Amino acid sequence: MVAGPILRQVTERSVTVWMITTHDQPADLTVSAEAPLSGRTESQIVQVGSNAFVQLITLALETDLTPGELYRYRINFADEQINARWDQERTALLYTDDEQLNFRFDTELSDVLHGSCRKPHHPVDDALLRVDQLIEQERQGQTKRPDMLLMTGDQVYCDDVAGPMLQAIEQVVDKLGLFHEDLDGAVIDNTSQLSGHEFNFYQRENILPQIELNTALSKLFFGAKKKPVFTSVNAHNHLISLSEVIAMYILVWSDVLWRDVSFDKDRVPDAYQDQFAQEQEQIEKFAAGLPRVRRALAHLPVYMIFDDHDVTDDWNLTRGWEEQVYGNPLSKRMVGNALIGYWLCQGWGNQPAAFDDIVSKAAEQFTANGLMEHDAFIDTLFEFEQWHYTLATSPPVCVLDTRTRRWRSESSLDKPSGLMDWEALCEFQQEIIGKQSVIVVSAAPIYGVKFIEAIQKVFTFFGKALTVDAENWMAHKGTANVILNIFRHYKTPPSFIILSGDVHYSFVYDVRLRFRRNSPHITQFTCSGLKNTFPDKLLKKLETLNRWLYSRHSPLNVFTRRRKMSVRAREIDTKGADTLLNHSAVGQLILNQDDEPAVCRALCADQDTIEFPPHHDDD
Repeated sequence: MVAGPILRQVTERSVTVWMITTHDQPADLTVSAEAPLSGRTESQIVQVGSNAFVQLITLALETDLTPGELYRYRINFADEQINARWDQERTALLYTDDEQLNFRFDTELSDVLHGSCRKPHHPVDDALLRVDQLIEQERQGQTKRPDMLLMTGDQVYCDDVAGPMLQAIEQVVDKLGLFHEDLDGAVIDNTSQLSGHEFNFYQRENILPQIELNTALSKLFFGAKKKPVFTSVNAHNHLISLSEVIAMYILVWSDVLWRDVSFDKDRVPDAYQDQFAQEQEQIEKFAAGLPRVRRALAHLPVYMIFDDHDVTDDWNLTRGWEEQVYGNPLSKRMVGNALIGYWLCQGWGNQPAAFDDIVSKAAEQFTANGLMEHDAFIDTLFEFEQWHYTLATSPPVCVLDTRTRRWRSESSLDKPSGLMDWEALCEFQQEIIGKQSVIVVSAAPIYGVKFIEAIQKVFTFFGKALTVDAENWMAHKGTANVILNIFRHYKTPPSFIILSGDVHYSFVYDVRLRFRRNSPHITQFTCSGLKNTFPDKLLKKLETLNRWLYSRHSPLNVFTRRRKMSVRAREIDTKGADTLLNHSAVGQLILNQDDEPAVCRALCADQDTIEFPPHHDDD
């Protein structure tokens, strides 16, 4: 088992586990408390290499799981030698005095973890290690472990890859025989030619597709007649093939194959060797923490949703971006490969039954010789509209797809698309209407920092939405009006919690409707990133300007789309800080008996714990 097991969807009647193995032998899953629970196991397998098989194992139970109960689970292989080897390997994933992997099943949520933006080479510690600490504390007789972990976007960075990570990816591709693919419209014919290409390390922007610039301003801005189709400023090692994407997932969630990875800075051009050495230090530190990360993900239900870096920066930001990227066979293939990787390694485990049709097509397309009709299978995923999902918990958790069902601007190619279109927003409203409380997961904050949004609006006015990453809910008039009207609807849940990430800093907002007595209690808890931060000096300046220009009683608030809402930022209970926390952290939401936020805290990678205390007045 080279990646996993990761505990995925857990319901009253089913338990799902994800993993990648080097054999195609189906695995069996048993779950027990005092005695083994009876049920039927289905192991679905997709071959992605000569020695690489993605497996999703689901145990359909004959009786309901008991909320609050601790359950043990075991993965078994029919082959005795393979099973014996796995029995030895799994001991590294066990907590003190445990003999088997375990999880706790809860439907009444009281303790929810969330986080996003985990970039392996960013120079901070990995906040996922705090999750391992929490589970270990429970096994030592302390506080009960959290109910679940929600990963709210950018679990991998396909567009921002360190040189040492790319070397590790190459070695995993070779070791597992991950399938190469033919390319159309590229300077190479097959992805097997990447390894020896002169632009392979730190210069892949020279391999990626480019477009002609058709305005004098654009030529002046980019200083050339052409610019890259992809808008990521860090695309120097952008992943291209599906094999690279699969290898990346293995390397960010498991330590197993890191044991055989070696680095060679002499393989990269001289100009980048210092950068390579700096990145290698961070990558080695990241890999050293993976045994604990892998252990944590095996003991807690984990749910995921994509954001842009899971595919590429600015994914579907504007209608113009979509026309350029999907109009080129290579860039379309790259986006499709990342989406296949997301389905196999993230989306599939959220709600396995929703992907039955895709799994059926995959059974025909993924063979021992690779993916047969590559582009056709990518088109199948592009047409899929069930990436979003709802967890049947109390309160229910509604996870939004803010990437593939965009409200595209009809007036300009360069204006930002709405994060969700009208139809998707209507479906979302029907999902939550009439409920007492709800937790909504939105990769991007619905309520952002107003000054930053104002800057994005100015750049958007001049057709430069891509320059400032103008992806916020208020950037598109139609989307903004509909989502705000949902909050104003009289059947909107009285307790409304929004969990988000994306921005690389953390904050908590309390929102009320102005001029209405029975306003819903809206709390937005943004926590980002798990291993990423914002430029510190710049964030402090932006926060100061936001406080000066958009204080609670500032007349500038009248010119925002949220003028009918009172948005209050919680102050951080630490010296020298205000409302924005710039730490690598995982968010912890503690709910009271009324399903309202009792505590919002950031569990920082540096071992600090920062709380966002609620306001004590009622205005």
